[in-house]
Amino acid sequence: MERMPSACNCAALLRVLADPTRLDVVRRLLDGPTHVGALNSGLGINQSLLSHHLRVLRDAGLVEAQRDGKAVLYRLTPARVTYTAPRGLDFGCCHVTFL
Repeated sequence: MERMPSACNCAALLRVLADPTRLDVVRRLLDGPTHVGALNSGLGINQSLLSHHLRVLRDAGLVEAQRDGKAVLYRLTPARVTYTAPRGLDFGCCHVTFL
C-alpha cells in the first residue's frame, strides 16, 4: 500500500505552489521540457527572479534541470509529479488541474 505524504509535507508543497510565478512555471512545463530562455520570455520577468523561482521549485523536487549546450532545459520531475487528466498533476497529497 502506498503511503500518503504527511500533512506537513503537503503544506510545504502547497506553499511552494502558492506563488503565482511558480505555479505558472509548473503550468508551462506541463507541455514538456522547456529551455530557461523560453520560460523567461513567456513569463516576462527578470531572469534573476526566474532563477530564484526555479531554484525553489528544484529544492522542492518539482522540477529538474539539465544542461543542453549553453542553455538549461527544465522539466517536471517524473519521480515527484504524476500526470493526470488533461492538464492535471498528482503530487501524492493533492491534485492540481490547470484550465
